[in-house]
Amino acid sequence: MKKDANSDIQKTRIGIIGTGMLGSAVGLHLLHSGFELTAYNRTTQKTKKLESAGAHIVESPKNVAVNSDIVITIVKDADAVSEVSFGKNGIINGIHDDLIVADMSTIDPFRSKDISAKFAKSGIKKLDIPVMGGPGLAASGDLIVMVSGDKNTFERFKKIFKVVGSSVFYLGVEGAAHAVKLAMNLQITMLALSLSEGMILVEKSGIKPEAFLEVLNSTYFKTGMSQNKAYKMAQGMYNPTFTLNNLKKDITTITGAANALGIKLPMIEKAGNIYQDAVVGGFGEIDYTGIIAHIKRINGLDK
Repeated sequence: MKKDANSDIQKTRIGIIGTGMLGSAVGLHLLHSGFELTAYNRTTQKTKKLESAGAHIVESPKNVAVNSDIVITIVKDADAVSEVSFGKNGIINGIHDDLIVADMSTIDPFRSKDISAKFAKSGIKKLDIPVMGGPGLAASGDLIVMVSGDKNTFERFKKIFKVVGSSVFYLGVEGAAHAVKLAMNLQITMLALSLSEGMILVEKSGIKPEAFLEVLNSTYFKTGMSQNKAYKMAQGMYNPTFTLNNLKKDITTITGAANALGIKLPMIEKAGNIYQDAVVGGFGEIDYTGIIAHIKRINGLDK
């Protein structure tokens, strides 16, 4: 284990709502770090690993809130955050003194502000805590955690966020962390596309993609993606840590936020069309870097 929680913060009862690939990995790491964990997922089967590791599995978000000091939500989108927060047997129905909600989902910063305001009317403080890094980094506590919301609340739970992540950034008022998270996912969208098109260009020229990557990674244009996932892309390995469907959903959120801000982001709009075509083509459940498979197909290189 990379790091352990100290005895004081281990007394904090943590809840997780949403135990998909990321939520399950975060939960397992918290359990291994000595925390008491209560979890809920709409699909009970997805809580089995956490239950086996010692988590208390409950039947509603309300019951997560009742048994937790801080509830971390890690769900699909803003509608899902609203549903687990304010719907039937939602978090709001399990309110108690000093209950805190921390949303790790990737959502529109404007919707995030609205959700925070609705919680505030009931006396519940909410933090935004989106992260960068997949299940592998979550399992080792090496996520990058971006936080926004009430500064005092952040300071109160900062040590817990440092268990979840190797770097923690406080970014300001409500919605700020989600805006930065969208900007980060814009980067990975473009990197996956540029790597795909570069590898296909050289492959069609009779050059192995790995030779292109060796040159690329000897320059300052290299990225973590070009040094790691790109080699799997070249080999046609697209085991999902973050699905193409999920990235397409985030691209839609990015363009929606841009519209709300009154700005034009022409490249992400074009990228959205490409990823949508890939989803329609049946590539939605593979890793987002599998966008190369879609581009190969439209170039007749998938035969």
